[in-house]
Amino acid sequence: MRIAVYGATGFTGGLAVAELGRRGISPVLVGRDAERLHKAAVDAGVADAEVRVAGLDDPAALADAFAGCDAVVNAAGPFELWGEPVVRAAIAAGCHYVDTAGEQGYIQRILDTFGPDAERAGVTVVPAMADDGGPGDLIAGLVARELPGVADVLVVDARLPGAASRGTARSMAAVFAAGPLEYVGGRWRPATGDAPAITVPGEDDEVALTPFALPGVVTVPRHVRAGRVRSGIRTEVAQLFGSLTPDVVDSVPEVLDEEARRSTRWLMLVEAADDTGRRTRGWVTGPDAYGLTAVIAVEGVYRLVTGGAPAGARTPAQAFDALDFLDALAPHGVTWEVS
Repeated sequence: MRIAVYGATGFTGGLAVAELGRRGISPVLVGRDAERLHKAAVDAGVADAEVRVAGLDDPAALADAFAGCDAVVNAAGPFELWGEPVVRAAIAAGCHYVDTAGEQGYIQRILDTFGPDAERAGVTVVPAMADDGGPGDLIAGLVARELPGVADVLVVDARLPGAASRGTARSMAAVFAAGPLEYVGGRWRPATGDAPAITVPGEDDEVALTPFALPGVVTVPRHVRAGRVRSGIRTEVAQLFGSLTPDVVDSVPEVLDEEARRSTRWLMLVEAADDTGRRTRGWVTGPDAYGLTAVIAVEGVYRLVTGGAPAGARTPAQAFDALDFLDALAPHGVTWEVS
């Protein structure tokens, strides 16, 4: 099995290369700078990995760089700027595709736009395979199974403020500026109103939320019939994102050391209700958002290559069995519950 990684010289891309090496899968590092790619391979512990040079400005060369690979992991954000050429090149090369995007507008566009091309090529395109979009979509599917009909779904990224990389800061500043969508009555629209306060596992007091553009709003309605789907994050985290001016973003460290990564914890929570007011909820949590994002993306491409999924553009819950996928993350410290 050969998996191409675009964005391998970046923080998350380097972790994905290392995860492929850990699992004995041959990574192919793709990017614009051969010297940096070779260094990234050494840093990831796969010094002999193949390196192929291609940039986003040459679609044919990029498709050629993916040729012969089974799948592509795209970890080069902001995806709004750089994501679509990689999707097109992967499809042209006949490769399955996953990315680590958390940008709501980009994820919606990939799911809306690339399905027919992927189906014709016989490949599967799955965006949002990161710590928020992947587990959030999977746990939402499990929560919805507990209700005969779903009127309302709330998707929450309930993690506490913590260390972030420069790439994350740049992407989240752009997401905050764009504003969130919500899904109401069969269509997406700009979110209106406030997000409700919620209780979070392990915390005594209710947590105030602010509407925020999480991936779940554009993924969950594709596999859960719900009257409304909305999303939010802790208000204190939203305020931090709102303060991310370009100067502040440039001052954020490009990478986080392992100690900083492991000191943080991510938590995705989903609440659903039916027309009678009956409620159910689920959550999934784990350490080291960046390390787990690499694991989630690599687990995704491995399953696409070995087990298959329907060709086309799919959400994580459409492409993978939620129970089996979440259980596969348990060795990495991930726990989940639906009640």
